[in-house]
Amino acid sequence: MTHEETAQEEKDFLQSHSLRFLEMAFRTDRQETIDHPDGFGKKTGDCGDTITFYLMVKDDRIERVSYKLEGCMHTNACANTIAELAQEKSLEQCWEITPETLMEYLETLPADHIHCAELAVGAFYLALARCRESKRSPWKRLYETSKG
Repeated sequence: MTHEETAQEEKDFLQSHSLRFLEMAFRTDRQETIDHPDGFGKKTGDCGDTITFYLMVKDDRIERVSYKLEGCMHTNACANTIAELAQEKSLEQCWEITPETLMEYLETLPADHIHCAELAVGAFYLALARCRESKRSPWKRLYETSKG
């Protein structure tokens, strides 16, 4: 592929996506592990991408969301969108985040990458479920490890 062809391909890619998608796809500041999170959830998709969410909760609200990702930019966009939408929301409100919510927010998630939204939401739901469980049985947190 020539330099001109590569440049045109990059231009086509950038022009075919919304600014919001591009921001979420390339943002990496939330990619970190939190020691002793209030909730975490790890899931691997059929595509091979793996995502682990870490949640810090205060007064039943999401105070901080971070994640560890081994995957593509589309999964990164979905994970960042979840973090964006969940910040400062109640745990109950967070259960309303769906793959469709992510697709609407990102505007230009390609149809062949909807599984990335499903994967991210699945991992996030696991983290929310752990938050709920640790609230019911706080002693279990002593025996869990979030290293993934």
